[in-house]
Amino acid sequence: MGTYRMCGCFTRKFKVIEAAPPPDVKAAFDKYSEGGNQMTAEQLRRFLVEVQGQSGATVADAEEIALQVLQKRHHMAKFRRHALTPDDFFQYLFSADLNPPIDMKVHHDMTAPLSHYFVFTGHNSYLTGNQLSSDCSDVPIIKALKRGVRVVELDLWPNSTKDDVHVLHGRTLTAPVELIKCLKSIKEHAFSASEYPVIITLEDHLTPKLQAKVAQMVTQTFGKLLFCPESECLKEFPSPEDLKYRIIISTKPPKEYLEAQNNKDREKEKDSDDDVWGKEPAELTANREDDKTDSDASENNQDEEDTDASEPEMNSSRAPGYKSLIAIHAGKPKGGLRKALKVEPDKVRRLSLSEQALEKATESYGTDVVRFTQKNFLRIYPKGTRFNSSNYKPQIGWMHGAQMIAFNMQGYGRSLWLMHGMFRANGGCGYVKKPDFLMNADAKGQVFDPRAKLPVKKRLKVRVYMGDGWNLDFKKTHFDAYSPPDFYTRVGITGVPADEIMKKTKIKEDNWKPVWDEEFIFTLTVPELALLRVEVHEYDMSEKDDFAGQTCLPVSELKQGIRTVPLFDRKGEKLNSSRLLMRFDFI
Repeated sequence: MGTYRMCGCFTRKFKVIEAAPPPDVKAAFDKYSEGGNQMTAEQLRRFLVEVQGQSGATVADAEEIALQVLQKRHHMAKFRRHALTPDDFFQYLFSADLNPPIDMKVHHDMTAPLSHYFVFTGHNSYLTGNQLSSDCSDVPIIKALKRGVRVVELDLWPNSTKDDVHVLHGRTLTAPVELIKCLKSIKEHAFSASEYPVIITLEDHLTPKLQAKVAQMVTQTFGKLLFCPESECLKEFPSPEDLKYRIIISTKPPKEYLEAQNNKDREKEKDSDDDVWGKEPAELTANREDDKTDSDASENNQDEEDTDASEPEMNSSRAPGYKSLIAIHAGKPKGGLRKALKVEPDKVRRLSLSEQALEKATESYGTDVVRFTQKNFLRIYPKGTRFNSSNYKPQIGWMHGAQMIAFNMQGYGRSLWLMHGMFRANGGCGYVKKPDFLMNADAKGQVFDPRAKLPVKKRLKVRVYMGDGWNLDFKKTHFDAYSPPDFYTRVGITGVPADEIMKKTKIKEDNWKPVWDEEFIFTLTVPELALLRVEVHEYDMSEKDDFAGQTCLPVSELKQGIRTVPLFDRKGEKLNSSRLLMRFDFI
């Protein structure tokens, strides 16, 4: 029973009523228990195969599920029966641990070259907050690694006495952190969430003497964990499987730093997020200056690593020890964007583009970008005016095969939710195999054209049954001081433009345990790149609707059937109890 005070003079009482199982759940129990009051392990196995799409399910699998449900519900260590009552069956289906919406294990082929994977990538990984004045620390790096991020970016600068190396966002008010501290934290936490390789991208503003010092630090810290290629330039990247538990360094060779020009981002627009949890992804494309030529765009959107690197002291000698550590060579050839995207037969490399440069490149050279990313790495980074550490729309990069979409992991909001969603795929290991169509060419040598109009490939039917758990995760007056919450669910698709849409359920008033039982159908032209977006909000007549949880799930990984979808807060942390019961079917 919940009591809410009205106008200070009287109170209203609302009882939290347990919601009954949806009709589909009751019907499934009746069908597979053959009208009985218990479902045996064999009957549960049939349900798993026919409704849940688990074609390989065995009686032993069903017995294990029944045992876990009974132990969880009745807190007893041993049971003689492996049969479920209707309530047991419902509790199994509405358990995020026992009935998740996607597979929690690595299941992609991990033996292809690194460039065949999307990689969970951080931007300015050391920043605790905004890009101009927040502290630099190893704490955000540790948090990112624990979440499964596999690419960590460090900006290297001389300290004030020019005898040591600091990590900081150069020419800002950010307080530095020592490089050695970051390296030690990376070593300690690199493989806490994933066994697959961690790539450290370095933005280097150092003298040859300090580069040599970095080489020594890196070598001593990582030892045998460090992957150093035998040849100066690789012809093909090794696979994630080959590089398990290895650390990889990626930066520009010292000679290219000496030749780099000190060009700065000249954008003047300022981001404004009028929505506390971020703009809709469709609104997040970069503002473009249409009067620039393609070559102008390529010159003004240089690698972050190209900028501020022409220190006078560097014009002396190279650092050979430092150069030998670089496994993934970065750099942009002279001659504009078209030349930068040229695929070289005898070596692979990494190219970095800002979000605006990517948009310009995809407008003019979309298939060239796709062809480049079949063999080489393409890293995309946020435009320089995202001072508040906001993020951008990742789909443009993914559609063109860009492996490293560098995000501000402290830039909470819808864009980061999408990134979290993409990398829930493949067991959350931080490497997601790119779809075959991005890696192949047809008989005429033509590659995938993201701008081409495509036929519908699949239809996804989603039913939102009900929700529960908010009364355990939030105070009774969190959403409304005078009554229980009025929840509704937004559900939709983010992916290629033709697939993007959002829909929503009706509002269920004054109910902590809402039952919607509504169905939606989504047509998908590129299901391999589609993410299912789910958000729960609480309707507020006089103010902005309150946020009540969210998740994003890769459509290609969705399990068929009735599933429990756990919800996450704005920062992407899992809520303890809040969850939805949903059903997914491909038709």
